Order: sequence, then structure tokens, then C-alpha cells
Amino acid sequence: MQGKAILTVVLTAILLVLGPAPGQADKSEVRIEAPDKAAKGTEILIKLNVSHHGNNLIHHTEWLRLDINGKVVEKWEFSATRRPEAGNFTRTFTYKIDGPIEIVSEASCNLHGSKGPATWKVQLLDE
Repeated sequence: MQGKAILTVVLTAILLVLGPAPGQADKSEVRIEAPDKAAKGTEILIKLNVSHHGNNLIHHTEWLRLDINGKVVEKWEFSATRRPEAGNFTRTFTYKIDGPIEIVSEASCNLHGSKGPATWKVQLLDE
């Protein structure tokens, strides 16, 4: 009977470390901050705000990607030993505008995946 109690405690501890069940899983999510419009030739600041419940050896955001007009312009990769600074974190990127752009960003949890890509469009200011 004592062995069964120890096994129950160990399994409960493992479940607590791994986080919620897949149906309640916390997937990594990105919110993009950037201007709606910008003048041609100017640099804009793109801010990617990642939210994720968990940032430990077993459960963390595994990667964050930034695409502009269909091309990957930056990708941040994380691991159990090189995790983001917190469950919720921000990365920034500066981009020179030469025409309208579509920004797409996505992050993924190493256990539960992604909530899907976020998109943002920046149009040129009327000249």
C-alpha cells in the first residue's frame, strides 16, 4: 500500500510540472504591435508580445518567428537550457518600409504548440 501512495505522489508531481491537460493546454500566442501606416523609406519598430503559461525546463516557448511579406526575417529558438526570460516576453525588430507590408508572427510551446499566427498590415502614408 505504501508503494501505491508513493507512486500516486510521484505521478501527481509530474502532472503538475507538465501543466494542464491537452484540452486545457496553454499554447504560445503572439500579439503584434506596429504602426498602421508609415512613410516610404522610414524605419518602423515591430514589437512581438508572446504570452505563454509556463517557462521551465519541461514546458516553455520553443520558438518565435517573424515573417514579412511571406519571407522569414527573424527566428528566435529556445530550449530547456536557453529559455525566454519569462513566460510572457517581448522581442523587437526594426524594418525599413519600401511599400505596404504584411507582418505574420507565430510562437510555439514545446509541448502544446501554437495558438496560430498573428497578422498585421502596414500601409504607406498617402503622398
